Formats: sequence, C-alpha cells, structure tokens
Amino acid sequence: MIPSCHTDPALMARLTARMLLDIKAVHFNAAEPFTFASGLRAPTYIDCRKLISYPRIRSTLMDFLTTKVMATAGFEAFDNVAGGETAGIPFAALVAERMALPMTYVRKKPKGYGRNARIEGEMTPGQRVLLIEDLATDGGSKLSFVEAIRDTGAQCHHTAVIFFYDIFPEAEPRLAQAGVTLHRLCTWRDVLAEARRGGDFDAATLDAVEAFLNAPHDWAASR
Repeated sequence: MIPSCHTDPALMARLTARMLLDIKAVHFNAAEPFTFASGLRAPTYIDCRKLISYPRIRSTLMDFLTTKVMATAGFEAFDNVAGGETAGIPFAALVAERMALPMTYVRKKPKGYGRNARIEGEMTPGQRVLLIEDLATDGGSKLSFVEAIRDTGAQCHHTAVIFFYDIFPEAEPRLAQAGVTLHRLCTWRDVLAEARRGGDFDAATLDAVEAFLNAPHDWAASR
C-alpha cells in the first residue's frame, strides 16, 4: 500500500537513528577501529542489513523512504525500482511494493555465464528507474549500478538509501556530476546526536566518533 502520511524529514532522521541504535546496528569502538574497504580506519561501523529481521522497524523505515522520495522527486516520477546487489535487494522489493511498481535488481558485475546479465527482472528502454541501496559512502558503487541501468536504455537519476555516511565531501558532487540525486533518511551526525541524547555509548567514545566525523583522514592517520 502506498503510504500517504508524510513525516518531517528531521523527525524521520532522528527516528531512523534511534531504530538503528535500538537494534544494535550501530557499532562505535575507538580503541579497536574498524577498517573500511578503502583501507581507512574508523571508530564507526553500521550494519543496515540487520533491519530485515525487525518487521515493525523495517516497515516504518520503508514508509519513510518511500514518502521522502516521492515528496522530493515526484509522485509519478518512476516506472521501476531497482535494488543494488545484495543489501539493496530486500529494501527495493519493499519500496516497489509501496510504490506499486515493478522491481528489478542490479548485479555488481556480470554473471559470467548464460546471458551474462547485470540486470535481473524486466527493465525496458525509457523506464525511469529508482535505485535503492541500504547505505552510501563515497557514491562509487551507486555509479556502477547506475551505469548498468543506463546501459539498458532506461533512465536513472535518483538513488535512495537508509543511511548516508556524509563524511566524504566528494560523494554528492560525484553523483550530481553523473546526473544522480541522492535521497537518504539519516547520517552519522544524526546517529551521533541521538546516541548522545540516549546515552547509548560513553562520552569518551562519542567524542572520538565526533572527532572522526570532523576529520576522518586525520583521525585515521593518527592511529
């Protein structure tokens, strides 16, 4: 069913952060930093995949994501909803159901056999496609998925995520240069603010996380 109740974006951000904290999808550890795929060390890690195991939370967040995208991009802006392999697939299915649209998914790379396809499901030239993923860091994986979608002759000018790191200044300009608008529910700043309000971590850990968010490369270099 298409959600018809629209919530204030600031409240959506705070509630999304609270849900992520409540299910322990947020991990802060300054003493033993996590390592990103890029090699950057950080006191932060988030696991949005956990959301699929919490029906009430996942339903609320998919309502949030659907209404936010429709309010921003338009109520009749899309013909197809595509999920990025693998974490984006369940969320794309849930959003497609709410928007009453066909759903497809995009592989990270061709299968290597059979049709050697990157798009699974039916996507046709001229369709306006909304790309869904769980999160965005620097925008790189989004551009790969967008390229695969556009190779079919379809259009893709919007991508939506539950969580955006928002610590790499090049991310949104990089997407914008490719003609893609990023929609998101919350960022690390929202999670940090909610963690301070709720006392989810000790003050020293939260201070270390804030220092990282202010200057991620400097923080990592100091470790």
